[in-house]
Amino acid sequence: MTVRSAGRGYLLVLASAAAWSTSGLFIRWTVASGGLSALSLAFWRDLATAVSLILGLALFRREWLRVKRRDLPWLAGLGIVGVGTFHVLWNLTILRLGYAAATVLVCSAPVFVTVMARLIWREPLTWFKIAAIVMGLTGSVLVAGLDKLAGTDLTAGGLILGLSVALAYSSFSLFGRRMTGRYSPWTILTYGFAFGALTLLPFQFSIEQPWPVPAETWLWFAGLVYVATIAPFGAYLTGLTHLPVSVASILTASEVVFGALIGYAVFGEQLHGWQPVGAALVVGGVILLATRANRSTPPAL
Repeated sequence: MTVRSAGRGYLLVLASAAAWSTSGLFIRWTVASGGLSALSLAFWRDLATAVSLILGLALFRREWLRVKRRDLPWLAGLGIVGVGTFHVLWNLTILRLGYAAATVLVCSAPVFVTVMARLIWREPLTWFKIAAIVMGLTGSVLVAGLDKLAGTDLTAGGLILGLSVALAYSSFSLFGRRMTGRYSPWTILTYGFAFGALTLLPFQFSIEQPWPVPAETWLWFAGLVYVATIAPFGAYLTGLTHLPVSVASILTASEVVFGALIGYAVFGEQLHGWQPVGAALVVGGVILLATRANRSTPPAL
């Protein structure tokens, strides 16, 4: 039986956000060196993750590969919607709206998670959670850059596409919350990414695969799979065993801050204008949750 520890949960989710923020680096380097398309890379990422997890469990924890038949629909939902469909919609949103707008739209996911957690698990909807969501979303807009967002041609179709990304993204937390406590996070991830790879498989038949790829590409791809995928997803699902799913989802907004720090450290990208204020808002939202959201008698709505 897992002993719940809010402090450990915060550390795990923040660590997952930091690791997720490296995915942009590995994706950029993998595509630049190997010439893979975004959709093709998403498929190979999911497939390599699933195969790695299956082999790891088969060698060290074979019993973790067994799940009950009644839970397969939930695991399939996590993989099909929260992994496979999310990656397809994410790529389409980036291509249509640009990375900055896509990032801001996906940061609305905590709104959906918090509302659904209230309806399904009766998690308290407190003023502190609402404030943290507003701070995180506002901060994400500012960090993404007002100048970049101003140039976005956000039509009704683009807005629907972006919100669909947020819904698909939030479904990972909701399906994952349903399965945590029943199975190891590694079991959930194994089935989730296997179903995700199957979801993306039909798209591959119309995409030219650039084989062979240079050895450098394999190095960056390995970083994408093990550093930016397996490690953060495992940490996040483990964090869900210690925190309410709404709190964990709100904490993931810190990914934009970690991404900005990586951009500065690796590419020398400076924060300009309102971007430092945005980063401070996101950090402030995390601090607010850490100090108030888990009090025994929070002011609920």
